[in-house]
Amino acid sequence: MKRVTLLVLAVLAALLAIPTAPATSADPFSKTTLHFKVLVGPTGTQVCDVIGDVYVPATASATRRVPAVLTTNGFGGSKDDQGAAAAALASRGYVVLSYSGLGFGGSGCAITLDAPDYDGKAASQLVSYLGGATGIAFVDKAHTQPAPALDVVQLDARDHDGVARANDPRVGTFGGSYGGGFQFAVASIDARVDALVPVITWNDLSYSLAPNNTAQTTGVSTSVPGAAKLVWALGFSVIGVSSDLINQQVPPDLLPCPNFAAFVCPALITAGATGYLQPADVAHLRGRSVASFLPAIKVPTLLVQGERDTLFNINEAVATYRALQAQGTETKMVWQLGGHSGDGAPGEVNWTDPASGYVSGRVLNWFERHLKGRAVGTGPEFAYFRDWVPYTGSAGPAYATSPTFPVGQQRTWRLSGADALTTGTATAGRQTLLTPPAGLPTRLDELDVLGSKVGPVTSLVTDLPGTFAAWSTAPLTTPLRVAGSPTVRLQVSAPGAVLTQQLGPAGQLVLFVKVADVGPDGKAHLINGLEAPVRIADATKPFTVQLPAIVHEFAPGHRLRLVVAGGSINYRGGVTPNAVTIASGAAQTLTLPVVP
Repeated sequence: MKRVTLLVLAVLAALLAIPTAPATSADPFSKTTLHFKVLVGPTGTQVCDVIGDVYVPATASATRRVPAVLTTNGFGGSKDDQGAAAAALASRGYVVLSYSGLGFGGSGCAITLDAPDYDGKAASQLVSYLGGATGIAFVDKAHTQPAPALDVVQLDARDHDGVARANDPRVGTFGGSYGGGFQFAVASIDARVDALVPVITWNDLSYSLAPNNTAQTTGVSTSVPGAAKLVWALGFSVIGVSSDLINQQVPPDLLPCPNFAAFVCPALITAGATGYLQPADVAHLRGRSVASFLPAIKVPTLLVQGERDTLFNINEAVATYRALQAQGTETKMVWQLGGHSGDGAPGEVNWTDPASGYVSGRVLNWFERHLKGRAVGTGPEFAYFRDWVPYTGSAGPAYATSPTFPVGQQRTWRLSGADALTTGTATAGRQTLLTPPAGLPTRLDELDVLGSKVGPVTSLVTDLPGTFAAWSTAPLTTPLRVAGSPTVRLQVSAPGAVLTQQLGPAGQLVLFVKVADVGPDGKAHLINGLEAPVRIADATKPFTVQLPAIVHEFAPGHRLRLVVAGGSINYRGGVTPNAVTIASGAAQTLTLPVVP
């Protein structure tokens, strides 16, 4: 168990932080490490020490002021993780403050999952420091030796609410994963922030940690609890405890939840035992999610999300994008290859030469336009990486672009006969599967968190016989290319679940829906490890499943397969076993957004 824990810790540290390289003495900027005294909490009276590095371009001065960028680490990381991006931006005329988030990398206080009252308020005070405020920055951790005020950052006359504010810098924010969530937290409470670039981050943490891909009400948020992600939850817990030890925290901080806000550990334990989050825990998690404070996000936002991501899948960025667009906030979206569950492609990100990487170039231009006011293009409204397109150098040629979102034409297949998918007339047939007791998995192959770090990724769909139902097309004669979220409409017969669902979520039917690519060898591969848990409140009624978005080419000779399984190794399934029958018919469909 000790070896497994250490492995999970090492892998998560690699996955949840943005890899970077340190600055060198030859860089055209200075770098100073400071401690910041910030006041957080609902009453703003809890003192936290935040450690950060301040990068100042050599050309910046009180008479030649420049914009600033505020950035922080992914979960389990530190200020150092942003070193390469910070150096690249400082070399291009930005003051950069890269800091360790609360509870990580030498910064004090507990991990609150980017709550506005904590991480948002901390970041807001760092914004004030960038704007020239005193009494925040210190040379020492004890906050006894004040650092000189920063007087080289460009100031704005008014914030985005039209209010004249003291210490209002021209400042953008940048970061990935946990370093993406802080951006929404600070922008929701501080109208001085001018531009956001959140990378591979969440819309609704209750969906991220226990998704339900049916009964969705707004964006990815649902009215019915989802299925708890077991392995990701374990990984977060290990990271939180390890950060506690790194920061030399001592009891009573160890109780009731090591280095976390008090609700986190009980929430994860209860979800692991029952399979779903309790209503109070859903409320806590949504209170730390942009889904709850979207109306307060008013500044230009470039969303970057990963196609290889089973933690914060693409649907989260889509939910944020659509909501910001609907309220008139300037927003663009990029789907890069790399995410929490797999590496990116060559030529996507290059902080040594940002313009040579498609995504790093988009980030740089976003800041050039919205912080420096330069007349540079910020790229198309929507772009997505296609792994079937060959290229050398920049990944730009592999990106398809569009002036609108979504893209593609909807194409629908019907469940037909015993096990077929057809675009023609459906014929009668049915399949029956059994969901296992106690939420046990039906396949024992690939773990979400470990992914390719443990061994070669096979993504084989290997559910045990009798625990799944599947329907496939005939071998394709031309490429089938998909960019977006598959939609499945089903009605099932599950008499046992109809009896137990009156007991609430614990008695409701839980299924796992996925789209697979079947090669000529007959082996079915899950696409980027993505599947859709559904907890069905009423098994007597039809339901719609919104699967995580994919970008994938089904090659000629391959087959498209829809799989409905009774369990998953990465989630806690339904507690009660059920026999589930799915009949073929015109109303039972799979719809895909098909692109050229």
